Amino acid sequence: MDQWQAIVNKKLNFPPTLIAAIQEDNSILVGSLLSTGDGIIRQLDESEDRLWREALNLSIRMGNEDTFSALMLGVKFDFRQIYEALLVAVDTNQPRVVKRLLDRLDQEKGNKMDVRSFSMAIFDHSIDDSQFAPGVTPLTLACQKDLYDIVTMLTKKGHAIPLPHSVSCTCLECRNGRQYDLLKFSLSRINTYRGMASRAYLSITTEDAMLSAFRLSRELRKLSKKEPEFKPQYLSLEELCQEFAVEMLAMCRNQSEVTTILNICDDDNEDELDKQSFEEGIPTLSRLRLAVNYNQKLFVSHPICQQVLSSIWCGNIPGWRGSKTVWKLTVSLGIFFTMPLLCMIYWVAPKSKIGKTLKIPVIKFLLHSASYLWFIIALLAESIFMELYRDEFASRQQNILYNSLHMIWVVGFFWSECKNVWAEGLRGYIVDWSNILDMIVLSMYLASFGLRVLIMAIGHFVCQDQNLVEKCAYFTQTVRDEWWQEDPQLISEILFAVTSMLSFTRLAYILPAHESLGTLQISIGIMIDDMMRFMFLLMIIGTAFLCGLNNIYVPYATSPHLGRFNETFNFLFWTMFGASNQGYVDMPDFVLAQFVGRVLYGVFTLVIVIILLNMLIAMITNSFQKIEDDADVEWKFARSKLYLSYFREGSTIPVPFNLVPSPKALFYLLRGFFCCCNQKKTPDYPPIILPTLLHRRMDRVSYRLQVVKALVQRYIEAARREFGEATRKDVGNRITELNKGVGRLHSAMKQLHQNLQNSKSFGSKSDGGNFLGKYIKGAKNNFKNFDKNEAMGNSPDLLRVNLHIIGGVEEGKKEEGKTEMIPEVFTEKNTPTNNRESSPDISPESQSGQEFLERETESTCTQGTVGENTNIMS
Repeated sequence: MDQWQAIVNKKLNFPPTLIAAIQEDNSILVGSLLSTGDGIIRQLDESEDRLWREALNLSIRMGNEDTFSALMLGVKFDFRQIYEALLVAVDTNQPRVVKRLLDRLDQEKGNKMDVRSFSMAIFDHSIDDSQFAPGVTPLTLACQKDLYDIVTMLTKKGHAIPLPHSVSCTCLECRNGRQYDLLKFSLSRINTYRGMASRAYLSITTEDAMLSAFRLSRELRKLSKKEPEFKPQYLSLEELCQEFAVEMLAMCRNQSEVTTILNICDDDNEDELDKQSFEEGIPTLSRLRLAVNYNQKLFVSHPICQQVLSSIWCGNIPGWRGSKTVWKLTVSLGIFFTMPLLCMIYWVAPKSKIGKTLKIPVIKFLLHSASYLWFIIALLAESIFMELYRDEFASRQQNILYNSLHMIWVVGFFWSECKNVWAEGLRGYIVDWSNILDMIVLSMYLASFGLRVLIMAIGHFVCQDQNLVEKCAYFTQTVRDEWWQEDPQLISEILFAVTSMLSFTRLAYILPAHESLGTLQISIGIMIDDMMRFMFLLMIIGTAFLCGLNNIYVPYATSPHLGRFNETFNFLFWTMFGASNQGYVDMPDFVLAQFVGRVLYGVFTLVIVIILLNMLIAMITNSFQKIEDDADVEWKFARSKLYLSYFREGSTIPVPFNLVPSPKALFYLLRGFFCCCNQKKTPDYPPIILPTLLHRRMDRVSYRLQVVKALVQRYIEAARREFGEATRKDVGNRITELNKGVGRLHSAMKQLHQNLQNSKSFGSKSDGGNFLGKYIKGAKNNFKNFDKNEAMGNSPDLLRVNLHIIGGVEEGKKEEGKTEMIPEVFTEKNTPTNNRESSPDISPESQSGQEFLERETESTCTQGTVGENTNIMS
């Protein structure tokens, strides 16, 4: 037992010549170096850990499977050595080696290290000298290189990429990782997300690859804001996820697959999916709406999505798409003037031909636009009416009905927004900032109208009490000059003025329907965002100069425009637009204060007018240029959001006719109350052509899963074909380069042969700079006083000049198609005497030597490339 223990505990020392044997692909020598005589696999010395790793990794990188097998059979590598070798095998794309290493890892039952966790690299000192970054696991490395076969192999073995914790996570693992090595912790997160964002991981490890790409893209966009130091890396990965979703969509082959993909919802219940997707002939496009919410602009602007949206938008009006603008304007004007009549027809007969036409999204859009234009006309008419009856509207005796026509539309808009909240949910509603702006405007309209009603109610009830005569007179008879500053009617008028202005901005929502106007509308929105950020900087600088100038002129009462905050603010504000008098800063009686005031005013003009305003112009120009560079994607994305807002069932009748309950609404209400829902027939989908392996499972999965699996399978096959074509193209380029090199060699050797034929003797002077001619000349000088019989004992030296191929052509192919041929010149000594006659005399002075040299040169020039260095072996 003690002898057996001594044998097991004996360490195997690293052979010094092992690396050279591996480089020469000498598996026999490697086996002999690893042989211990007793056939027992030895443990390795920990001090030589790095050397054994290099040996194993070198055998994998050179593709020497025999040498690799000898190492695996003769040496007992530990877990970490095999783990790094697995990374090398994945890096060099060797599936068979990966499989053997995975089997070897399965045999390491005693090691409890989780190879699937990215955080193991944070506390591992042994990988500090490794060529792989922290957090790189075999699966993440295979995913980054899009090695589908190896990814499939690793996932079947249980390898997975765990989702990293949140940036603000305070768990024990994250705290220890940040405290131990913050850089390793951050690099591990980045490498993990690189593996998760790869095409191979998304297509193989997820059931719904497109949905996973959407969610990961949103997560990466959020991380780019939370971790700005790694913002470029996160944004590049986010763009990669968007491109993957677009490539998956491009795998669709018919309209049925496109419709199924764009209508997939998160719920796996097919009945619920069919109920939501096909109602009244218009699909809900759940997946496309999700892409809009996740800001997947490349996916939404894809031609397939745009074709689906355009076909639904135009409905059964074949002449609308591609028609002239004049015809479209004529139809729009007809709908504008006949809007009340069309709404009445739909209210009475929604299932008629005209009623079905009004449900087409483009006609519905024109109806709602016409209604809003009538609302704008009502606001203009009220403004003109208020100007004509100025005296009555300026007093307490105004009639509330005279300027309340717009409230009919306001109530209709409010009811429409409530329906939108019910349909989309509160969270989905407030995501869009335009909905929040609409609610603010409507609230201000309602507040303005409510304050006017409050004035009338207070005047009516106060006058009923005999003890409140003064209040009754104030709310019924006082003129405007005697009103309080916080009078409800004043506030109501201000709110009405502001909301009237904001109501015109709502017209910008219909601009994305046109390409040029839509692009301008998007640019204006980005410019407003730039201006808001610029105003923060302007406020800081303006406040600084405001305090400085005001403090200078406060002790002096000579200037009526400076010395008070409100006056100083007005002076500086209008200075930015060049509408202020520079003489306001002059105080001739106080020279020092005047000098400082002029200096501060000059610096303010320089900083604000010249620097900041030009910076704002540059910011706006840059934002506009960004939109113009990607105008097509931006416009299609904005137009898609406009289209989707009119695809929802209902809301056909525009404001204010939506306030009147229609018979259709009453019917739907009664049907929902008595639960008399119509049963739908399952759509008849065409079959999908899939590989034989997947046909066995088609009876057990839904049509949605069939489409997803088909798209993934097509995508993987296309990726493999693309990889194979790229590999063949690369090999072909290298072969072409090799052929060119051989052709240049052949030409050079022909020239050499021609020069040798033109030479009269070896001793003649060579007019060229050929390396072989120079060598022959040098050899002649060396053999001037040489006695062959005396040196070799009646055995003449045989001097041979030969061209040897290092490695050969076949071996050169292994070395990436490079072949090196080096001319060797050596002397064969101790040649037997009986071979003297058969061996030609190729001494520099002999003619036979020259002929032999020419024959050897001509026979060798077609075998490879001649190197520039000449080795002389004696």
